[in-house]
Amino acid sequence: MPTLHALHEDAHLLVFDKPAGLLCVPGRGDDKQDCLSARALARWPDALVVHRLDMSTSGLVMMARDASTQRALGDAFACREVFKRYEAIVDGAPKNNDGNDSQAWSMIELPLMADWPRRPMQKTDPAGKPSLTRWRVLEPLPDRGAARLLLEPKTGRTHQLRVHLAAIGHPILGDALYGDARVHHAADRLLLHASVLQLRHPVSGQALRFESATPF
Repeated sequence: MPTLHALHEDAHLLVFDKPAGLLCVPGRGDDKQDCLSARALARWPDALVVHRLDMSTSGLVMMARDASTQRALGDAFACREVFKRYEAIVDGAPKNNDGNDSQAWSMIELPLMADWPRRPMQKTDPAGKPSLTRWRVLEPLPDRGAARLLLEPKTGRTHQLRVHLAAIGHPILGDALYGDARVHHAADRLLLHASVLQLRHPVSGQALRFESATPF
C-alpha cells in the first residue's frame, strides 16, 4: 500500500490531498480495499473519517484523531461552519445569473435526492433536500469549448457539484455519470478538485486554512 503523507498533522486532526481515482473509504470487493482511510490507518492508527470526496474527485480531505474531534468536525460540516472551495473545468461557457459571461458570482439552488433506479446517481427534484452551490467563471477556455470555474458548495449533498452543473447544461469534463459520451471522454479524469478547506480548529479554536493546487 503506497505511503500516505499528511499536509497537516496535529494531536487532533489530519489533512490529506487525495488523488483522483482513490476511494475515501473501502468499497465492496477485495479490489476496493485500498483507500484513503486504510492508508491513513496504516500510518495513524487513530485516524477517523469525517467527510468524503467522490473517488473521481481529487483534493483536500480531513480526518479526526479522536471521537470527540470527529463529532466536533462532523457538526462543523453539518452546520456549514467549514468553508469549502473547488475548481472544475466544465463543458461550454456558463452564463451567470444575470445572463452574461462576466466573472460575477452566481447561485444554483436546486433540491437534490437519490435517483433510486440508478443508484448511486442523484437527481434534481422538488421533493429533494435543499441544495445550494455558489459559482463563478475563473477562466474561459474557448479553445476547449469549456470554462474553468470556482465552486463553493453551501450544502454537502452527494454529487452536488456534478449534478448542479449538469442541470444547468455545463457538466464537468470527464464525468462518466452526469455527462454524455463526449463529455466523459473529453478528459482522462473527472476535472473536479477540492482546493480549499477553512475552519476553526475544533480544540484550540485557531483559524485554519488549507489549500491544494489544482492538478489540471
